[in-house]
Amino acid sequence: MSAVRVDDGVKREILARTDIGEVIGAYVSLRKRGNDLVGLCPFHGEKSPSFHVHPDRGFFKCFGCGVGGDVFTFVQKHENVGFPDALRMLAKRVGVEIENEDPRAARVRSEREAIYHANDIARTWFHRMLLDGRIGAAARAYCEQRGITAATIEAFALGFAPDGWDGLVDELRRNGVDLELAAKAGLLKPSQRGGFYDFYRNRLMIPTLATTGETIAFGGRALGDAEPKYLNTSTTPVYTKGRYLFALNVARRAAAREDTAIVVEGYLDCIAVHQAGFTNAVAALGTAFTPEQARELRKVASRAILCFDADAAGVEASLKSIDVLATEGIAAFAIRVPGAKDPDEFIRANGADAFRALLDKPLTATQVKIDAEIERRGNRMERGALARWAEETIRRLSSPAEYDRWRTYAAGRLDLDPDDLRRARLMVETGHFTRGAGTNGSRHVVPGTIEKPTFEREVLSIVLDEPALIAEYAERIPPERFGSERFRRVWDALRTHAGSLAQPSDVFAVFAGDDDAAATLASVSGAVRLADSDDRRAKLDRVVARFARDDAERRYRELDGEMTRLFEADRPIPDMLRAELNALSSQLKKG
Repeated sequence: MSAVRVDDGVKREILARTDIGEVIGAYVSLRKRGNDLVGLCPFHGEKSPSFHVHPDRGFFKCFGCGVGGDVFTFVQKHENVGFPDALRMLAKRVGVEIENEDPRAARVRSEREAIYHANDIARTWFHRMLLDGRIGAAARAYCEQRGITAATIEAFALGFAPDGWDGLVDELRRNGVDLELAAKAGLLKPSQRGGFYDFYRNRLMIPTLATTGETIAFGGRALGDAEPKYLNTSTTPVYTKGRYLFALNVARRAAAREDTAIVVEGYLDCIAVHQAGFTNAVAALGTAFTPEQARELRKVASRAILCFDADAAGVEASLKSIDVLATEGIAAFAIRVPGAKDPDEFIRANGADAFRALLDKPLTATQVKIDAEIERRGNRMERGALARWAEETIRRLSSPAEYDRWRTYAAGRLDLDPDDLRRARLMVETGHFTRGAGTNGSRHVVPGTIEKPTFEREVLSIVLDEPALIAEYAERIPPERFGSERFRRVWDALRTHAGSLAQPSDVFAVFAGDDDAAATLASVSGAVRLADSDDRRAKLDRVVARFARDDAERRYRELDGEMTRLFEADRPIPDMLRAELNALSSQLKKG
């Protein structure tokens, strides 16, 4: 295959789009250990894992044989190919065109590099304008008013776009930048009189950098009450809104170290959180999380704590983000900032320690969803309808393993008794919800309804009709599953005599002289009426399946509790625990 000459920009783009952990994980079984992924080295025989992958830094290293490098090196060595072939393989994987015989692809790459260059010049000029004693005075005063320090200005390369029409135009022209390309980058606007003028004027300038260091976009904050409050870069050849996260370039190491990212809405919220010492913060830039942003975040952390604005739009963004993060395998939590509209305002009013206290006890995703539903509708219904609605909401938003936990929580929020919700469960299942006469609305009955048989009653009623089934299900339905002592004792005795039972009279004969057992059998007789053996077996099979589901729910509760304890102790959650929990969750959702 012919050699491929590729500029550094293409290599950087491939590296930026590639998750080295995912690539190597396709060849090597890796387990998370702190910030690293660890496994057995594929390049030499070993029994103890000494092969480390560092996703946050983009390289691997084996401490056994010494081999190491970036993702290109790994593919070259593992596939036994040269660099050009490794480059093509990875480029195809992430959708980057590299063939040098394609003039169009070469033009696209050249344009991207030119835009990066124009953006870097603009960033440097904006920053210089902010620091200028006269020109940047108003913008520096605004920063001081917002509590933004000089160190933070430097760390985030904040700048100022003066209130003129051609300051940036002149700077770009002096540096040989094609002004049409600068307009395509979103820095300039074409004038009706010909030429170009500055797009950003009299605004605090906040650059967004890719994780590989290129300046890809800007946000311009009005210093006063001018509208719009923010002017942001729209879609350009190097930037698409919803794909990138603000400050991920500076937050990735802290996020990887803590296995947690703090996610806020806007630029200044993120900057304030960083300045307060929480350097694992990123911003979604005013939108709910997108799958692309979630995948970027997943490269460095498996947990996210959302801290969006307290208004309705912020709550809605939190709800949407939770679902997107969960789909991409990120455990989502949230915090609310009491008495403030956003984290910036909260930190300025209450300090970093108060914000840390919120982070130490985040809300689970389910609680956020239930709270949102309660705040939307929970104060507009009478108590009876409220109980049914709460039960429906819990069953829709939480897993079966957590129903009881969230019934208790929702009942407390709504000033209901948890039993109101448990009674509503039956009404939801049967489709009835009738208010009983003479009640105050907090107690409900379903007129004419017979008590729904428990599985113990179902089993005994079925085998009383067809005793031959006892032997068939004796081992599949162990007595330990029976919650009632009287039913358990009857079933255990029937299992012992299973081989000699053919008729219902044979069953009663086993308990001759045992009035209590006979009364138990009489009480279940006719509780379940099924047409034939096939229907009875199908019913008993569902009982057995219910046991498996009960076991899954019990195990889910155990794992959920363990995960909560680990999170509260700020300890990493083992991959095996997370995988088992996800598998159980999928199993329970399938019913």
